[in-house]
Amino acid sequence: MVYAIDFGTSNTVVVRWNAATQQPETLALTGLSQQLADNPPLIPSLAYIEDATRAEIIAGQAVRDRGLDLSSNPRFFRNFKRGIGADIQGFLPQLDGQSVSFEQAGQWFLTSVIQQLQATETTVESLVFTVPVDSFEAYRNWLTQVCYALNVNEVRLLDEPTAAALGYGLENQGTILVVDFGGGTLDLSIVRLESSKQAQAKPVGFLLKWGQRVLEESAQRPKLARVLAKAGQNLGGADIDHWLVDYFATTQELTVSPLTLRLAERLKIQLSQQTEASEVYFNDETLESYELQLDRPQFDAVLQQHEFFDRLNTTMTQVLQQAQRQGLTPEDIDAVLLVGGTAQIPAVKTWVEQYFPIDKIRSDKPFEAIAQGALQLNRGIEIKDFLYHSYGIRYWDRRNNCHNWHPLIREGQPYPMLQPIEILLGASTENQPSIELIIGELGTETSSTEVYFDGDRLVTRQLAGGQSAVKPLNEQAGARTIAQLNPPGYPGNDRIKVLFRVDESRFLRITVEDMLTTRTLIYDRPVVQLS
Repeated sequence: MVYAIDFGTSNTVVVRWNAATQQPETLALTGLSQQLADNPPLIPSLAYIEDATRAEIIAGQAVRDRGLDLSSNPRFFRNFKRGIGADIQGFLPQLDGQSVSFEQAGQWFLTSVIQQLQATETTVESLVFTVPVDSFEAYRNWLTQVCYALNVNEVRLLDEPTAAALGYGLENQGTILVVDFGGGTLDLSIVRLESSKQAQAKPVGFLLKWGQRVLEESAQRPKLARVLAKAGQNLGGADIDHWLVDYFATTQELTVSPLTLRLAERLKIQLSQQTEASEVYFNDETLESYELQLDRPQFDAVLQQHEFFDRLNTTMTQVLQQAQRQGLTPEDIDAVLLVGGTAQIPAVKTWVEQYFPIDKIRSDKPFEAIAQGALQLNRGIEIKDFLYHSYGIRYWDRRNNCHNWHPLIREGQPYPMLQPIEILLGASTENQPSIELIIGELGTETSSTEVYFDGDRLVTRQLAGGQSAVKPLNEQAGARTIAQLNPPGYPGNDRIKVLFRVDESRFLRITVEDMLTTRTLIYDRPVVQLS
């Protein structure tokens, strides 16, 4: 049986394929899922660490049912997906004598979900996880390690916007823009769905792990989902919740606390369905009560104050410019799909309508589309994708007397690469025994973000213009050496030739040849997995 998991900042969705109805269905897991009248079963992405040494946690709806999310207890974790793989600046809690990271909290949370799934379902043979397009390699590496520890035969990864396009059930070929706007990230992706002309479909998504398994061949010709453009940034409903709490703190001197943050979230959700919203707040310590009221014009003003729409416009411009380089205009987009809770905010829908006509916009499956679309990986769908980030090699910039980065592979590079990239390197000192090379993932100036703590709340902030983030990928000891020189090298001549290529699973592979001895020192060795 195949299952898909959409691990979100605010909520997590688990779906399976129902062989009897030939339709996907969203699962309600006992103790984890919340049942709301207007929404499918959702698992709140919440964790309360009972015992860090024994990895005992309370997860999902059980955290809310016990009121564990209404205090500032350091054992309570929310929005932890945003901190996974990021360079956190600030305090991480010490629980039971050990520091608990967001990566650890996330692993415990997903493990709880999967263990409950395995206890509920008969056989969990295959899992598909979805990932944001703007995730740095550290997040994907973390998820990869979590998957390797699972007692599951097969695990795959798929970009969330691509999954959403498939989840809306658009079987006819067309060009689709997915606006995936959840609790932590905004991802825009233009995807083309078309019939594959290949006789056989290649393995789909990115296969992380597999076991002894026989796949049934589909009698139908496989579909092809080709990703044409994508852009994203760290911005979501969690940011809006904090902005609303700050608004009430300023206008009504409201105390900032987990309780008031939850009230702000409720107001935001109400305003997606009605023009005015209200919540009553009672402080047990001071015995004071407040009535929080907000209407849509006030809400829109808070969004404007935080340059919300400017940031949306920046991301839309990025993805449309990528499409334009391939000859696509906004008129060529056949459908616009809105996914995620934040995409249901009326002001966000109005913003999308500034770019596209209303009859092209669909928003009827905001929570389930991603997870349901991920199931298509096992139903004859082939994914063609490109690299989202640029990658480069580090060098010593003599003019500025500092290290700098030389671009090697540009964002937008399709994979697998048909032709390798070649560079020549020489020794920089007399009698040099080896040559080292550090490879980095280059963030763009417009999408670079900083993650830090403001008190006990996790904040993401856009970096100032001109700054860009770089993530070294092989800087650890031993990983940076690519050539042992025998005889030793001397400055003045090129000594080694390095060939770079990206394979079908996004691994950057290198071949190193010693030009002096004509020996091949490294042949097609995987160095790092790219995003």
